[in-house]
Amino acid sequence: MDQNKQNPFSSLEQKFNEQFNKNNKVPKTKEPINFKKHMKSIIILTLIFASFVILLANIYVVKESEYRVVRQFGEVKEIRHTPGIYMKVPFLQSVTSLPRYQMTYNVSEAEINTMDKKRIIIDNYAVWRITNPKMMITNAGNMLNAEGRMEEFIYSVVRTELGQLAYDEIINDENTSRGSLNDRVTERVNELLAKDKYGIEVVDVRMKRTDLPPENEQSVYTRMISERQSIAQKYLSEGDADKRTIESTTDKKVQEMIAVAQKEAALITAEGESEAAKIYNQSFSKDPEFYALYRTLESYKKTIGEDTMIILPSDSPYAKILTGYLE
Repeated sequence: MDQNKQNPFSSLEQKFNEQFNKNNKVPKTKEPINFKKHMKSIIILTLIFASFVILLANIYVVKESEYRVVRQFGEVKEIRHTPGIYMKVPFLQSVTSLPRYQMTYNVSEAEINTMDKKRIIIDNYAVWRITNPKMMITNAGNMLNAEGRMEEFIYSVVRTELGQLAYDEIINDENTSRGSLNDRVTERVNELLAKDKYGIEVVDVRMKRTDLPPENEQSVYTRMISERQSIAQKYLSEGDADKRTIESTTDKKVQEMIAVAQKEAALITAEGESEAAKIYNQSFSKDPEFYALYRTLESYKKTIGEDTMIILPSDSPYAKILTGYLE
């Protein structure tokens, strides 16, 4: 008989032994890492990473609204203004930017004297831009110095121009002879900047406001009020004179019209009375007694009023007529 048939638990025992050996298997010993073997690969990867970092650190972008100034040991080597991506020399060159767009600069307030020896405070602003960055850096150093020089030129030109005008011509837009003052100032300032080669250009210079020194404001306001009152009184006087002239002319025309009307009325009345008298004569000639009665009644209208007192005998013809008794 076979052995497996003689021991029915032999298969279970075999499985148990296999599982036990599997769980209690002795681990193999790991070999130590040989760094020398991989050192070359590590150095290559490190160099690649460092090169990538250096490459990124030395790439710069030029935008449309800026200049890029490349310096080497502080000296300007190149100025780029075309938009794009560029590369500088690592560790030797540095890159800074300057604005290419127009900028606004508020000029400091300044006090000047006008042609009629009056003091005013002016406040200007300027619109300017960089036209030649290398020239500006060479002669001005930086934007702050360039703005300072521009402000000095603006103040000088404005003081000269306004010093040739009277105070009223400066503040009164309706009665001014200053013309294109802003254009003249802009042109003159650009001439001075170009002469000294500062590499900047003033696009426009504008006067924001003009004020009086505090100690002069009240006296000027008082004088302005007095002048306005004088002008108002002049207008009132002229209006009264025109009123009297119109009234006189109107009264004259009215009197003339009344005189003409009265004359025409008198003529019409005379013609009417003449015509009435003619009719009366024709009527009375036909009946003399009626005419006598009519004349008597007319006499009553002339002689008897509201306060008239007449004493007549009762048998008098006059009394009989008044009482309406007629035979």
